[in-house]
Amino acid sequence: MYGKLKQGGMNMSHSYQSGFALLVVLFILLVIIGASWAY
Repeated sequence: MYGKLKQGGMNMSHSYQSGFALLVVLFILLVIIGASWAY
């Protein structure tokens, strides 16, 4: 029971990490597109 709970917590933090990385990539793309639009 305890091991399963710990595993679930690790899974949650991993998905949060990948979601955050995706957000960063989208933000960088947005900045690049915005810069090209400014010029």
